[in-house]
Amino acid sequence: MAGRLDDFIDRLLQRRAQRKWGALADNAQALDLETLRGVRGRARSLRRQLDRVIHEAEHRLALPVIGSNAMRKPLGTDWSWRPMLWKGPIPTPGFSSVPGRSLVCDGATVFHDCRRSELTVRQIRNTRESDLAPFGFRMDVFRFDGSFLSLVLDLPSEAAQGLKLRHLIRLDVIVEMEKPLEIFARLNIKHGPNVEQIVRELPLGDEEVMVEFDLAYTKVNEKRVERLWVDLIFEGPEMNQIILRDVTLSRRPRAEL
Repeated sequence: MAGRLDDFIDRLLQRRAQRKWGALADNAQALDLETLRGVRGRARSLRRQLDRVIHEAEHRLALPVIGSNAMRKPLGTDWSWRPMLWKGPIPTPGFSSVPGRSLVCDGATVFHDCRRSELTVRQIRNTRESDLAPFGFRMDVFRFDGSFLSLVLDLPSEAAQGLKLRHLIRLDVIVEMEKPLEIFARLNIKHGPNVEQIVRELPLGDEEVMVEFDLAYTKVNEKRVERLWVDLIFEGPEMNQIILRDVTLSRRPRAEL
């Protein structure tokens, strides 16, 4: 009850203040200079506080909402997913001198074989108007004496449920780099004792890129699919900064002919 009363009083005072300042604005041309000088000082003081509120509100409201699952999905999509690394804050946002096998967060692991790690990774907040993902993932690579660097993403169990050979699995990535490098995506499908692998190179001519994995060309046993994961493999990453602004996966059945 007290809260509702306080809200009512606040709204009443706000309407009264709006009427007061509206009347002053209407009559500003008729005020004498001394009165106008005093009104200007009060208005400037009030504007400073209002500008602070507006600035903070516009900054925060312009960001993608934490936990947002908004994404671009092809027509006919029956499953889509954004990994938690791009969806919500992770317990430890950054690591330096990352070991050869390092769990970044649940379902996301960095692998490399460097003898001496000069790799730093960090989850960052996306702030661009075009961003749909709340967070991004940055890798700063300095000296690199290994033969591979990869980010492994474990797909949830829903990705395997109802998976058929007529499905297309699509990977969408928004990536920024200081200098060009090759990035490969490898889809792994465990079915029974076997693992089927499909490799695609990301066409990095644009910032927003996608590849599709067509299961029709595999030997996956539909009845024994257990789990799926994706490896993002970075070739020659030395002295580079790589920012994955967003990573999403989706699944849709191929159109019947």
